[in-house]
Amino acid sequence: MQKIILVLFTVILSSFIFAQTMPPSFPTEATDVTAVQIQEFIDNLPRDRVSDRPIRVVETTGDMRLGVFGVYRPMGVTGDVNVHLVDTTEIYYMLKGSATLVTGGDLVDSYPAPGSDNWVRAKGIENGVTRKVVPGDVIVIPGHTPHWWGELDSEIEYLIFRPDPGNRLELK
Repeated sequence: MQKIILVLFTVILSSFIFAQTMPPSFPTEATDVTAVQIQEFIDNLPRDRVSDRPIRVVETTGDMRLGVFGVYRPMGVTGDVNVHLVDTTEIYYMLKGSATLVTGGDLVDSYPAPGSDNWVRAKGIENGVTRKVVPGDVIVIPGHTPHWWGELDSEIEYLIFRPDPGNRLELK
């Protein structure tokens, strides 16, 4: 019994030791994006089309960038399905409005996105997961996952957080 306890103690202790990471070799700083900055940014986005633009893109530890994007989508502009052919996960945080988001499933009438090898579009999704999204909701969409605003109940405003392990996002 003592041997079992000793082995368990050693495993637990070593997991704490190995779970610790070394601090970065450069000084790090926190980045603030205030509610006022976010709302001013979104209020200044064009209102006649879908706008998905970076508020901030910063370097993080672990050789990765993180983007905070503001999005405005006018009523009636659902757009086509998006599939990002990269490992960047998108995290949506709904600020204003409500809409139906469809993820996963099978693409209907897919086509290459103009000007990009890392992106596919489609006219719709069959057999996806459909959910109503309202202010305060968070949705995590892994890279390579089809996603589409299938129906808008109103204009919507939301944030997208994009952890970018490929460092494709430009710093801002």
